[in-house]
Amino acid sequence: MSSEEIKQQIRALLKERNGVLLAHNYMRDEVQELADITGDSLALSMEAANTAASVIVFCGVHFMAESASILAPDKTVLLPRLDAGCPMADMVTVEALLQLKAQHPGVPVVTYVNSSAAVKAVSDICCTSANAVKVVDSLAEPEVIFVPDKNLGRYVAHFSSKTFHFWEGYCPTHERLQPDAVRRLKQEHPDALFICHPECNPAVVALADHVCSTSGMYDYCKKSPARRFIIGTEAGILYRLKRENPAKEFLLASPALVCPNMKLTSLEDILAALTSMTPVVKVPEEIRLPAKRALDRMLAIPRD
Repeated sequence: MSSEEIKQQIRALLKERNGVLLAHNYMRDEVQELADITGDSLALSMEAANTAASVIVFCGVHFMAESASILAPDKTVLLPRLDAGCPMADMVTVEALLQLKAQHPGVPVVTYVNSSAAVKAVSDICCTSANAVKVVDSLAEPEVIFVPDKNLGRYVAHFSSKTFHFWEGYCPTHERLQPDAVRRLKQEHPDALFICHPECNPAVVALADHVCSTSGMYDYCKKSPARRFIIGTEAGILYRLKRENPAKEFLLASPALVCPNMKLTSLEDILAALTSMTPVVKVPEEIRLPAKRALDRMLAIPRD
């Protein structure tokens, strides 16, 4: 079957099932092209909660489908590849986090949305890479436990007077980007702006002209008068950047910036999921409710 035939079957099944296809910014190009909505993990989950669709096909990794289930418990959430996980999310367990909380009584836990529902459920508030500084500032306490990304945590700490207790987690894909690779590209393309995600290590972040989330990168590159950009995040973001800015050039900071988990989901997987209506991701109520409280507390913070 050709890819066009597969796409037609997917669209027909989405219509038949009253489904919506969501794709993360790091998905394969052909998956982003087919999706009804693309975006970062939390934005997609919020779209999932607001959509009239009864079936959500989430092209992303496991914690993202969990977030959709947390915010939209009445909908069927399909994750086409159940084995699409997140190594950073797997670096923190509920048991280990509870031990750290016991060592710092009364200190609130700020948990990055790139984490499991179970970890969110024992956290005080969630954050995204875009709002982490504002989330930390919203807390009255002088100390925070920041979970699980130490790189994002250290970036946020630059803008805060609070004391941070960092979890030693990280994104293996962003961690693979080394300062020497960035310096080399900047030397070869002196007119290019280097933009990176705060999940990159501090030595890379220090070289950046701008640090922001994936959604922030789309906005920044669109508005910037610059014509050439070096991009320090997962390769999947290039699809939309190039589509939205055909007159501009985008250079991936390193060929190592490819997340194998984000690239697992194929058109064939999406078709199989819609045909069988599996695999379903459903967060149990005893985990969903406290996890939702942590997300709701974040969402209650006024936006700029």
